[in-house]
Amino acid sequence: MVNFSGRVRRWREDKPGGLAVVDVPEDLVGELGGRRQMRVTGALNDTPFAGSTILVAGGGLCVGVSKSALTAAGAAIGDEVRLDIAPASS
Repeated sequence: MVNFSGRVRRWREDKPGGLAVVDVPEDLVGELGGRRQMRVTGALNDTPFAGSTILVAGGGLCVGVSKSALTAAGAAIGDEVRLDIAPASS
C-alpha cells in the first residue's frame, strides 16, 4: 500500500471538465510497481476508491480520479486529498 497526499488537478488545463488526476510523488513510483499503467484500488480521503495510473510526459505518474470518486470523497479540482492505494488484484 502506498500512502500520499496530493492536489487534484485537471489532466489538461485547456480542457475544463476533463479528467481529474493526482500526481504520484516520484519517490513512491517504484513502491507502487514502477512507471506503468495499472489499475489501483484503495481509498481517497478514506473513501473506497478504484482507478488507473497514467504516464505523464517527462517521467511522472499520476492516478486518474473520476468525478463520482471525487464527489464521494468530498473533494474537487484544486483540493488536497489523501490517497492510500495499491495495484489491483487480477
